[in-house]
Amino acid sequence: MLELNAAFFAVAAPAVMFAGISKGGFGSGAAFASATILALILEPGQALGIMLPLLMLIDAASLRPYWRKWSWPDARVLILGGVPGVALGALFYRAADADLLRLLIGGIALGFVGWQLAQRNGLIRPFAQRLPGWAGMLSGIVTGFTSFVSHAGGPPAAVYLLSQRLTKTGYQGTTVLVFWVLNIAKFVPYAFLGMFTVQTALADLALAPFALAGTWIGVRAHRVVPEPLFFAITYVLLGLTGSKLIWDALA
Repeated sequence: MLELNAAFFAVAAPAVMFAGISKGGFGSGAAFASATILALILEPGQALGIMLPLLMLIDAASLRPYWRKWSWPDARVLILGGVPGVALGALFYRAADADLLRLLIGGIALGFVGWQLAQRNGLIRPFAQRLPGWAGMLSGIVTGFTSFVSHAGGPPAAVYLLSQRLTKTGYQGTTVLVFWVLNIAKFVPYAFLGMFTVQTALADLALAPFALAGTWIGVRAHRVVPEPLFFAITYVLLGLTGSKLIWDALA
């Protein structure tokens, strides 16, 4: 039973604001930390059900600042692959139990951190050439799948977009457009799976101001905050929460 008490808001409010900051200013790559954090105190299905309407609200609030600043060819490729990926995620979710989802979310979190650290330490070389369209489609499928099962579509989308050498704002605008479409595509399957309840709706209403405040901060921080500092904090947070989820799943 979901209880909207002080302990819930102590965890959920900062997590939702963090999602708004990430999606509003830093390309969505770290936004899935919010679902990971919520999964520490809730069933994974509840955490995903609460976050989706809030992510859609953040998407809507982010569209205007980045309107037409996206790269449409790159966004189109990711969306064309992402929608089938969402369908695959829906099929997988029906066969998964809570511990399997915890293990998957935790593994994605640690995998993302490991990928970033490997790049920073020179163990993985950045792409020398732009990835072709078929690679973008494949990335889109993985983006849609991971977005459905854990709201973690940012990292696979980033793999493709970073190879396209977009400007910072072009990259940000493209992620806003892609996840605006994919999150809409996820809504109906989530509803059929019973992930929205009266309790999750009440939680969303209470957390909406934090989502909008985070988006407002993120849009403005996009211009002034050093990305290395922001993502360094993100990696530590994801590493800790991902490890805890895996521990809980295996215990």
